[in-house]
Amino acid sequence: MTAVSDSLVFRNLFSTQKSAEIWGDQQRTRYYLQFEAALARVQARLGLIPKEAAEAINKKCHLELIDIEELGEETKRIGYPVLPLVKQLVRLVNKDAEGLGEWAHWGATTQDVTDTATVLQLRDTCALVSEALDGIIKASEELSLKYKSTPMAARSNLQQAVPMTFGFKMARLLATFKRHRERLGEILPRLLVLEFGGAVGTLATLADTGVALQVQEGVAQELGLAVPEIAWHTERDRIAEIGSFFALVTGTCAKFAMDVKLMMQTEVNEVSEPYAPHRGSSSTMPQKRNPISSAYITAIASTVRQLSAALFDAMVEDHERSTGPWEIEWIVLPQISTLTHSALNHTLDLLRGLEVHPENMRRNLDITNGAIVSEAVMMALGRSIGRQVAHDLIYDICQEAAKDPTRSFFERLVENSTVMSSGISKEELERLCNPANYVGLSEEMVLRVVRENNFRG
Repeated sequence: MTAVSDSLVFRNLFSTQKSAEIWGDQQRTRYYLQFEAALARVQARLGLIPKEAAEAINKKCHLELIDIEELGEETKRIGYPVLPLVKQLVRLVNKDAEGLGEWAHWGATTQDVTDTATVLQLRDTCALVSEALDGIIKASEELSLKYKSTPMAARSNLQQAVPMTFGFKMARLLATFKRHRERLGEILPRLLVLEFGGAVGTLATLADTGVALQVQEGVAQELGLAVPEIAWHTERDRIAEIGSFFALVTGTCAKFAMDVKLMMQTEVNEVSEPYAPHRGSSSTMPQKRNPISSAYITAIASTVRQLSAALFDAMVEDHERSTGPWEIEWIVLPQISTLTHSALNHTLDLLRGLEVHPENMRRNLDITNGAIVSEAVMMALGRSIGRQVAHDLIYDICQEAAKDPTRSFFERLVENSTVMSSGISKEELERLCNPANYVGLSEEMVLRVVRENNFRG
């Protein structure tokens, strides 16, 4: 096994069939051939090569005609896969039409073919990512709306803070993934750009034809890509940017997974991962139901972050064609892309099947014996006795309650002479001490995020 995506055991956990196919030898070689075929067609239309040569080349630009084993052996010997592929293509064409194969790859260079194929692979990967993002956004929206009024404890530094709603928590996730969808839309026009410039990007081999730029434009149109404003052989910001995006989006998946892991703790038990028989079970502790999808998401996101950093090293390339940094992309891009799609799929499955336990959320709101609403009482008292005075008073009451849980926070408030002489009635204190009454604008913010998402979507 050379990579997790190659493993029969692990490939469905850390990769997906669709993304693995995109980055496999066969699809990459198909894109090499698509480039060569498009180049021949365009050059024939512009009169640079014979039309019969373009027809003959296109007839042979099919993967099933290529000897992949030979391609692998020759790549090992030569160091790059494009030249041995072109040699096979020329041989195939010349076998049926002697001499016409020599027109293949006319005016192109290895990196033109390789970079363009990489862009096409990233295009297909981004289509999978976009589809997954749409599903995640839909699932997050459904959870946000369903639980927009369900109170729960917010946490700060792993301690209970103040109440909020579970829908508010999910709407924050929804808003983040909405931003990721926007980011992807902004990145794609910069990413989906042809590379075709010849040896150092100047199109010197075609410069005297008078149609060099038309060839570039034609090939871009044939492949559905934008025309580059100038060669980018050693300007790798496009690749580093999409790698950064993958790190961002998997980071968001991991943040959600972290929250799920914490909320699945036995003592908390506010949500559970989707149930399937024996999913996340232990080999020795039958009672266990581990947050297995969340664990995978966390591991994947960390790996993507580490690998994406290598793409910034790959940006530091020498002169017009580099000696080593470019090949970094060959190593890490397939892993980053397949891992990212896997993380998104795990996240989507998690959201679609998430089990939410409102009764336990309510139970946990009560474990501080009412102190979770101390801020609400402090702010109400502060209007009459001053915020800092109220803060110190409520702080002392909370400390007493923590030492002796036999009396609730509310009971201690009504026993306190300063509190009762402040002008706040017992009824008002009782209202303030209900956590469900102190969720702020949770519901309104949920609806705002959902409305904005629908408008932009």
